[in-house]
Amino acid sequence: MRSVVLDTETTGMPVTDGHRIIEIGCVEVIGRRLTGRHYHVYLQPDREVDEGAIAVHGITNEFLADKPRFRDVADEFFEFIRDAQLVIHNAAFDIGFINNEFALLGQQERAEITDHCSVLDTLLMARERHPGQRNSLDALCKRYGVDNSGRDLHGALLDAEILADVWLTMTGGQTNLSLAGDGADAGNGGRQQPSPIRRLPAERVRTAVLRASEEELAAHVARLAAIEKASGATPVWTQLDG
Repeated sequence: MRSVVLDTETTGMPVTDGHRIIEIGCVEVIGRRLTGRHYHVYLQPDREVDEGAIAVHGITNEFLADKPRFRDVADEFFEFIRDAQLVIHNAAFDIGFINNEFALLGQQERAEITDHCSVLDTLLMARERHPGQRNSLDALCKRYGVDNSGRDLHGALLDAEILADVWLTMTGGQTNLSLAGDGADAGNGGRQQPSPIRRLPAERVRTAVLRASEEELAAHVARLAAIEKASGATPVWTQLDG
């Protein structure tokens, strides 16, 4: 399945008060593996950004003055997300704004994006798994040991990348065992970089065994320590090892 992890930033809320999208960030996942393809754009909304919204994402009216309008990118954005599973945290918010942007262009065939994409809401998923707990993206990062140290302000592409890590971890996937700030990530601003899960050729599945290297074992121990620190509980893998 092709999935697109998506986030937007807006001039404010709600959309019914005439607020508009000012940033779209998407990352592509195929077969539970981040492909490296992404879609990212800032948009001129033809209205002022609320001060409260600027405090959240830091995107100013001056910065947006020379950016394209949604009508300029509507086709390429639609082609990037069409037929994909959209993975969104609090999907109703983003979907409402996306539908509104297409409706304002008179593109009624695209004004209900769920006619062209399926939607997975990670906020609803988290509430089912962790009832009565905080399930913001920051809270989930802490709970699942996902690095979000570069997230001083909200940003659509950064939040989409972080959400991809959280979603894959929540649903049993693997991204990268290396810790933020170590040598493997030093050239990427401390962000964890997706690492594909190694798969064996079909003809070798019954006979081959891949053993972890010393470096991988050390990374595994370090990751367990980070999870224990973040969650305040001993990881089940450590209990099994004991």
